[in-house]
Amino acid sequence: MIDAAGRYKNAVVIGGGLLGLEAANGLAKRGMAVTVVHIMPWLMERQLDETAGKLLQAELEQRGIRFEIGAQTSELVAGDQGRVAAVRFKDGRETAADLVVMAAGIRPNTLLAESAGLHCQRGIVVTDTLQTVTDPRIYAVGECAAHRGIAYGLVAPLFEQGKVCATHLAQFGIGRYAGSQVSTKLKVTGVDLFSAGDFMGASSGRPEDAGTEEIVLSDPYAGVYKKLVLRDDKLIGACLYGDTVDGSWYFKLIREGRKVADIRDRLMFGESNIGDVGHQGHNKAAAMADTDEVCGCNGVTKGRICKAIKDKGLFTLDEVRKHTKASASCGSCTGLVEQLLMFTAGGDYSAAPKLKAMCGCTDHGHQAVRDAIRAEHWLSIDEVQRGMGWRTPNGCASCRPALNYYLLSTWPKEAQDDPQSRFINERSHANIQKDGRYSVIPRMWGGETTADELRRIADAVDKYKIPTVKVTGGQRIDLLGVKKEDLPAVWKDIGMPSGHAYAKALRTVKTCVGSEWCRFGTQDSTQMGKDLERALWRMYAPHKVKLAVSGCPRNCAEAGIKDVGVIGVDSGWELYVAGNGGIKTEVAQFLVKVKTAAEVLEYSGAFLQLYREEGWYLERTVHYVHRVGLDHVKKKILEDAAGRRALWDKLQFSLDGEPDPWFEFEKARVDLRQFEPVKAAKLLQPLQPLAGGQATKEPA
Repeated sequence: MIDAAGRYKNAVVIGGGLLGLEAANGLAKRGMAVTVVHIMPWLMERQLDETAGKLLQAELEQRGIRFEIGAQTSELVAGDQGRVAAVRFKDGRETAADLVVMAAGIRPNTLLAESAGLHCQRGIVVTDTLQTVTDPRIYAVGECAAHRGIAYGLVAPLFEQGKVCATHLAQFGIGRYAGSQVSTKLKVTGVDLFSAGDFMGASSGRPEDAGTEEIVLSDPYAGVYKKLVLRDDKLIGACLYGDTVDGSWYFKLIREGRKVADIRDRLMFGESNIGDVGHQGHNKAAAMADTDEVCGCNGVTKGRICKAIKDKGLFTLDEVRKHTKASASCGSCTGLVEQLLMFTAGGDYSAAPKLKAMCGCTDHGHQAVRDAIRAEHWLSIDEVQRGMGWRTPNGCASCRPALNYYLLSTWPKEAQDDPQSRFINERSHANIQKDGRYSVIPRMWGGETTADELRRIADAVDKYKIPTVKVTGGQRIDLLGVKKEDLPAVWKDIGMPSGHAYAKALRTVKTCVGSEWCRFGTQDSTQMGKDLERALWRMYAPHKVKLAVSGCPRNCAEAGIKDVGVIGVDSGWELYVAGNGGIKTEVAQFLVKVKTAAEVLEYSGAFLQLYREEGWYLERTVHYVHRVGLDHVKKKILEDAAGRRALWDKLQFSLDGEPDPWFEFEKARVDLRQFEPVKAAKLLQPLQPLAGGQATKEPA
């Protein structure tokens, strides 16, 4: 859509709901002439009444967006070169269109459930315990589930359903889900609207709404409209346009079901007129109860946010979003979250944060964990978690891979690798792509290959119908689109070592042709690159590692932006470290000049071993050196010759005997069951008892 906005003029958005209007506004801001086609009598008819819908339309028309209200699309008219040219309506009229955006709502995908014999109507029909009505062993939550005839297309109800489902599965008592009250805000800058509950009132035409009362404030000139709907002396719905500051308060009253007789005369004028509570800023945040909801999208309360800030020492909005999800969706509650952060964190809000914890499972940082593993000689993840008081049993997807790496790098040959504590790429030993298939990059030493290797690659491509073959930036050949079940056979037929292109490990050593072929070359860079790669190729690290060797200062191998870069000069080799060619390019820093190839291996290996021992998991070499300082690295590598040799020796000891996961399956602890094709029948088999021999009463 962004690309089309830069090249074409006319856009048509079909659907005048939340997403459609947000898309239309975005395209209009990028310079397109936008028409919104909406079959219903007014915009956002599910979130606004007619008056508010008309006000919204007038506001957006002032921004240059056209509307076809009540129009029904019958055909997309094709133009030249196979691109849409117009949208035709049922009455025969047409409007020009170079881009058509469909925003006509969502529909639950129930195909799998229906094929399994589950009852579906508007979604997978579930009870108040989120069990499917057909088979109580199967649960459904979220947008696919239909509860009491409603399939919610929002995330907040999913979290409420998830709490009930989790309580039920864990046998912590029988929780029940009674449905969700949802609120709506539009993410279009300068347009303030809010709705919640049963805001239509008597105008809905439903018999149950006949007895409702409405309190209305309308100021079309100022663009303000408020409508409150009451039943049995309780607020059951609110529709606000132009002035939405009290939306969260009205939503709270709707959810609580509080009687409002005592405040009815002031209800329309908001929370600031009820008692002495301040209305804006710091006072409003401080006055909220812990149970009050701050983030409607994700169902996050004030108490949960404040507890996370205090317990985890959070200081920034991003940290709060990461730990609680508050303000991470539509962003409309960002200001309130910031206010909570300011008065809860206390002191100087701009002060530097304290040392960050590894994850939400612990208060310990990466360095404390590394130090404890070495001091206590822990050899397993369980020992670390018990010894350091992990809050979450078994840890999480953030801390387990880090702990596994720290154990292996601290106690090689003693600590045992836990494959299940690695990411999917390192469990499958190939790089998963966005379509679920895999990428395979065999290792080519220094980027050099042979006709025999190329022939085997070509044969494998034909045999396994691999759709794409690409030369990578690291001078390797990438086979893209390999099916998971074909991976072991592809590895076998290619017969080349793993390129570890999927792992936190040495990826490639890039080389130029050097003095062997180039008339400018001063050193044999290709041989140097092959020697480095053969010495280091089994090396796991905190993050991916890339090397390059250039045979002269012209630097054709781009050694200046690698984790370790080696450049040949007349009198030997120059070594550079901590470069990065990623999102933010960082030029490598000069470390040392040496004379011999053996010295290149020793100094490079010592630096990488120092990084392996001191780097934090998922920290690139550039960030490691920024953290500890280049002077620290020089002191360890250049000023301490015995220490440097010890680091090089430790690295060689760690790598000696490391298995190739593409061929030494048992030694590398590769679970070959993951490559077996999944058959549909397996998905419908009865569940087996849990570990320990006792089946749950209601297995998930």
